Amino acid sequence: MAGALTLEIATPERLLLREQVSEVVLPGASGALGILPEHAPLLTELGPGELAYVPEGGQRKFIAIRGGWAEVLPDHVRVIATGAEFGDEIDVKRAEEALKRAEMNLSSAKEDLDTVKALNKMRRAQARLETAKHSGHHRP
Repeated sequence: MAGALTLEIATPERLLLREQVSEVVLPGASGALGILPEHAPLLTELGPGELAYVPEGGQRKFIAIRGGWAEVLPDHVRVIATGAEFGDEIDVKRAEEALKRAEMNLSSAKEDLDTVKALNKMRRAQARLETAKHSGHHRP
């Protein structure tokens, strides 16, 4: 199909998505990566964040990604995520609590704090909350 990509997103537990899309924005470990059809081949690490995609003829959709890897080919994007969720699958209260815990850990001056791990937990919680918000699954 010209002007389209096949997007596949899988976790160790399930195949989350296989769909024809017109664009994908990946949460790369070093920043967002925009992918369009005919993109140069690429293998990249993903960080915690929101993966956005546009189904052919549809509106932008979002999935919270915990991290993982993506293989990009001219007509295919394959995401192997350590974890991923649609917005309506997210427990918003639990994500809010995780964000508060991560922010408290980062604001404390503990010597044994693993800052990278704490930042990743905060980014993961933020991505989950943003994805839930985009899906209309959030508390007012």
